[in-house]
Amino acid sequence: MAYLNLYRDKLKHNYEYLNSLFKENEIEWAVVTKLLCGTEKYLQEVINLGTNEVCDSRISNLAKLKELDPKIDTVYIKPPAQEIIEDLVKYADASFNTEYRTIKWISDEAKKQGKTHKVIIMIELGDLREGIMGDHLMDFYESVFRLPNIKVTGIGANLNCLYGVMPSTDKLIQLSLYKQLIEAKFGRKIPWVTGGTSVVIPLIPKKQIPKGINHFRVGESLYFGNNLFTGERIPDMKEDIFKLYAQIIEITKKPVMPIGEIDSNPSGESYELDEEDYGKTAYRAILDIGRLDVSEEFLIPEDETLDMSGASSDMLVIDLGENSKKYKVGDLVGFKLKYMGALGLLNSNYITKHIIDEKGNVH
Repeated sequence: MAYLNLYRDKLKHNYEYLNSLFKENEIEWAVVTKLLCGTEKYLQEVINLGTNEVCDSRISNLAKLKELDPKIDTVYIKPPAQEIIEDLVKYADASFNTEYRTIKWISDEAKKQGKTHKVIIMIELGDLREGIMGDHLMDFYESVFRLPNIKVTGIGANLNCLYGVMPSTDKLIQLSLYKQLIEAKFGRKIPWVTGGTSVVIPLIPKKQIPKGINHFRVGESLYFGNNLFTGERIPDMKEDIFKLYAQIIEITKKPVMPIGEIDSNPSGESYELDEEDYGKTAYRAILDIGRLDVSEEFLIPEDETLDMSGASSDMLVIDLGENSKKYKVGDLVGFKLKYMGALGLLNSNYITKHIIDEKGNVH
């Protein structure tokens, strides 16, 4: 049986580190929970950290957060589809938007529900995912602020999400200047410029964040402690908040080379064979997890001597060599995770999720 552990003390450590960093730089921030895929016990852990605002890209996850804590501010962080507008207004206090027609739908629904819905207008800064073009912003804002039951509380942008365009001081200055232009032309205050995500965090210690950028949304760096510029761990942060453990269900000494005519496997992969491996054997362990749950490329074995041979839908095969560490059937193999690996596991109904507290107890 495979299971995923979340280590409470390490999550708390990273949260407190980030909270201190942002306070020192007079920046507000929200926790992004989309990685947690609506896992209630993990959402509760985030709430227990003390955050006042959470961001997610699934309405069902925001509904769970509101159920767990009705007072918490919830933000839907992608332009919403028409079919979810009713639930959006019900469960999200704010949402990211780029289309006037969508905001009009939100306005109509907010009026029905007797609410004022907050809107963050997303602006394109070059990564070519969501965002209106800057030269359309003034006309767009003018049409939106006239809508009833809508309050524009911020502008924002995303970088490094699609084409990998990295943030820079110049791009962030550009974003903050849009706020100044809106305020000067329309005489209306825009409280938030949410230009920061995990990828922008390394610019803070370098003092490369313009003063106008006053809000961040952070997920990956909170859960993995990583610097997205370098791919390394941010000093003083923890990188192993999540760990996967999978059980060995078979160990057998087998030929290194497959036997028979070779074609592509069900995943469409074709293996290149090395003639030097003919006649060689090695112990191969099969683990009770597969690509249905996670792609092996996102797993990092804690035991660095292990090599992953491949995976099918429900089984992962590991080359143990001569099995010098005497693994046996029933043993657990531990893995650190890359972001997309954790995402797959958290989205899988077949993986048991645990919380490990400060004393090592399992919850």
